[in-house]
Amino acid sequence: MTSGRFVRNATPEDAGRLAEIYNQGIEERIATFETEPRSPAEIAAWFENGYPVFVAGAGDRVMAYSVAYPYRPRRCYEGVREFSIYTAREARGSGFGRAALSALIDHAKARGWWKLLSGFFRKTSPAGRSCSRRASVKSASTKNTPSSTGNGGTW
Repeated sequence: MTSGRFVRNATPEDAGRLAEIYNQGIEERIATFETEPRSPAEIAAWFENGYPVFVAGAGDRVMAYSVAYPYRPRRCYEGVREFSIYTAREARGSGFGRAALSALIDHAKARGWWKLLSGFFRKTSPAGRSCSRRASVKSASTKNTPSSTGNGGTW
C-alpha cells in the first residue's frame, strides 16, 4: 500500500466511507464510547457544520480520516478543538492515520488554533496514541475502555 497515496480535504461524497470506518471502531469497542452506528447522513452533517475533515488513502480508497469539532461554545475556546482520528481496520499501522492527522494539524496552525484535544483508550488504542505521538501531539491523559469500566459497554 505505498503507491498512489493521497491526503486531501474530505468531501460530502466521502461520508459513506467515513461512516464505515467509524462504525468499525464502534463494533470493535476500541476507540469510542458510542454504541450506535453512524449513518452517512450523520457524517455528512460535519461538512454542513463546517468541521475540517481530512482523509488519507491509496488509489481511490479512503483509509483514514481526521476531523476537528469545536471544544466549547464560549468565545475563549475559539482556538481549541477536539479531534478524532480513525483508520480502517485493514490499514492500521500503515501511516494513513498519521497522514490525515498531520493535515489536520497543519490546518489548525493555519487557522490560528492553539490546542487540539482528544482522548484515547488506555488498553485498546495504542495505535492511536502512537500515531498522535508521531505527529507531535503531546499526551495528557488516557481513558478507560468501556469493557474496563465494568459495565460491558452499556451506558
